[in-house]
Amino acid sequence: MRTRWTTAAITLAMAGGLLAGLPGASVAHDPDTPAGRSSAVAFMAQREPTQDLAAMAQVSCSNGTANGYPCRNVDLLSFLPLSQMGGSQANDIWGWTDPSTGKEYAIVGRRNGTSFVDISDPTAPVYLGNLPAYQNRTAIWRDIKVHRDHAFIVADVRGHGMQVFDLTRLRNRTTPQTFTADAHYSRFGNSHNIAINEETGYAYAVGSNTCSGGLHMVDISTPTSPAYAGCVSSDGYTHDTQCVVYRGPDGAYAGREICVSSNEDTVTIVDVTNKTSPRQIVRAAYSGRQYTHQGWLTDNHRYFVLDDELDESRAGGGTKTFVFDLYDLDAPRHIGTYTSSAAATDHNQYVKGNYSYQANYRAGLRILDLRGIASGTLTEAGYFDIYPSSNTASMNGAWSVYPYFASGVVVVSGIEQGLFVLRPNLPSTLSGSASSDAVRATTVDRRVPA
Repeated sequence: MRTRWTTAAITLAMAGGLLAGLPGASVAHDPDTPAGRSSAVAFMAQREPTQDLAAMAQVSCSNGTANGYPCRNVDLLSFLPLSQMGGSQANDIWGWTDPSTGKEYAIVGRRNGTSFVDISDPTAPVYLGNLPAYQNRTAIWRDIKVHRDHAFIVADVRGHGMQVFDLTRLRNRTTPQTFTADAHYSRFGNSHNIAINEETGYAYAVGSNTCSGGLHMVDISTPTSPAYAGCVSSDGYTHDTQCVVYRGPDGAYAGREICVSSNEDTVTIVDVTNKTSPRQIVRAAYSGRQYTHQGWLTDNHRYFVLDDELDESRAGGGTKTFVFDLYDLDAPRHIGTYTSSAAATDHNQYVKGNYSYQANYRAGLRILDLRGIASGTLTEAGYFDIYPSSNTASMNGAWSVYPYFASGVVVVSGIEQGLFVLRPNLPSTLSGSASSDAVRATTVDRRVPA
């Protein structure tokens, strides 16, 4: 077990003074591990100024470019610079669709707050306002997820806690305003990320100053009354996680609530069905690991695609995506590694159907076709490079991506740039889907204690 220190005391030592001038700033990644310290220091050393860019209108990808941005099978619908959506620099991004109006909204984290942008006309995004950081606590690392028409916002900075914002307040708004949160949860201070299982109504704060940095579980079934539910601390610091009601091939865990976590040096799987008594299932290492950063399950819960944040900068070569077969949750198998032609550092990815949508820093949005995943094989289906000057292994450019809008629009947050609203041109129906019922039907017959 790794024990997480509080971060504020070692901030300047880790960042070499580069965090000076950021009020209340703290470090992300576990300061108790060499990999965590290295990743945070690398990020700070590679910081660049916000780019002075103009808003852009719709441009189709033609002959490998869209208004100067390298692309393939992805069109630019619009671009909104940071200067027109609250300023500072961007980090995480998520989305919300209003169930009453069908309008789609991008929720963009920034170092000093959270921006809300109406993209219901994706060629003409409208900035609706800003929710300032809690007590103006600036944070390089901010993260957002949505449940029951509320946004849940955390930041990796001392004392921030979790902000809760009622997204229905965006209805009928056409001019920007400064918002206030509808609720605040304070049983943790800093948190590097937050995951939400919308099916069960639980949020999972990770990398916080509680639970040894592991999963801090919160009941958000009533969004404006979040309540502490339990801790997962057996493997120490968790950098990111995905929690689902398991419907994969391992019959022993059918219907259980399972979290698949990226824990810096392992993929760690935990059964969190009983919040007061979670059970660690396995810690799975893999060859070539440098910093086990983030990953996502295929729709059938059979496979897990993982990005390792430091392998490109330390070992060289193209951006790598590791493929794990979770046929047996007690014994995950690393079955393949996709290597991109670009050398960029990878950051966040999310699976939708047959595709993994990746935000790979300087290489921008990269979309991988998962049809060959059963053999550990992935192929690139398209891309839109928001950092056209370089694809090297540095932490600038695309922070994250949200691909789950019903319209097919995909939004990407650029750290120094702003909000890119994109439309991939990919086949929507493919034979041999990564989420096919044939794969789902195969089960492992074992038992596990309740």
